[in-house]
This record gives sequence, structure tokens and C-alpha cells, in this order.
Amino acid sequence: METGPQQIGKFLIIAGLFIAAVGVLIVVLGKFGLFKLPGDLEFGSRNWKVYVPIASSIVLSIILSLILWLVNHFRQ
Repeated sequence: METGPQQIGKFLIIAGLFIAAVGVLIVVLGKFGLFKLPGDLEFGSRNWKVYVPIASSIVLSIILSLILWLVNHFRQ
């Protein structure tokens, strides 16, 4: 497989589209309240803030596991 400027350019375009899609997904899921679940920790003061999305990470993991299981199930 050749690795030249063409291949690197294609990879960067695909990586950029993937990052943009993930960003849009995070914004949309945030509108539905996914990142405000009771298990998500948020603390700080006036000048700084730390956000630890524990419950949201678990929910996303379950959803992605189900999606990947369904894809694998229907591929066989």
C-alpha cells in the first residue's frame, strides 16, 4: 500500500468528518439532557469547574454495546 500525500489527505478528511460527527452527536445528546444525569459530577468554584460524566459514560457505553452487538448479529 502506498503512503503518499494523497493517502494522508484522504485520511485527514475522513478523520475530520468523524470528529465533526462526534461533535454534532455530543451537542444533540446534550440538548436531550444526557450530560445532566444524576450520576454526573460537577464541582468547582467561581474561576474553575470540573465535570465528570460517570452516569453519561455508562449510558453511552450500553448504547454503543447494543448497537455493535446488533451490527455483529445481522452481519452473520
